[in-house]
Amino acid sequence: MRICGVELSGSDAVVCLLNLDAGQFSLPDTKVRKITLKKNHTREDLQAFQASFSAFLAEHDVKKVAIKERMPKGKFAGGAISFKMEAALQLMPESDVEVELLSSATIKATLSAKPLPIPFAETGLKVFQETAFVAAYVGHLAK
Repeated sequence: MRICGVELSGSDAVVCLLNLDAGQFSLPDTKVRKITLKKNHTREDLQAFQASFSAFLAEHDVKKVAIKERMPKGKFAGGAISFKMEAALQLMPESDVEVELLSSATIKATLSAKPLPIPFAETGLKVFQETAFVAAYVGHLAK
């Protein structure tokens, strides 16, 4: 199954694809690393962001989206725009794509039980994709 890990940061959805087939992980080829919400944040902009993300998922045959949840309060609280983006992803009209939010506690517990099989530096991904990669990995393992 192919999962798209997502980290919402500012007006960007940083993405990373991770495939699990017969117990073997692989990173599918994609040139897309971020999908951006336009600056005006109007209804049309949110719909365009949602459509772009949906097209990306369809193009890469993704069955599940794992989003690293942001805190609503405190030092690491997410911004209002990222919550709009999260809602747009959760409300995508395609019913065959499951969207899951992963809390920091779930990520930490899963990684302590089943650490990453290889160091992130060896994946060939960009540094800013690490959180999305971890979200995809945990999305495969978390129950």
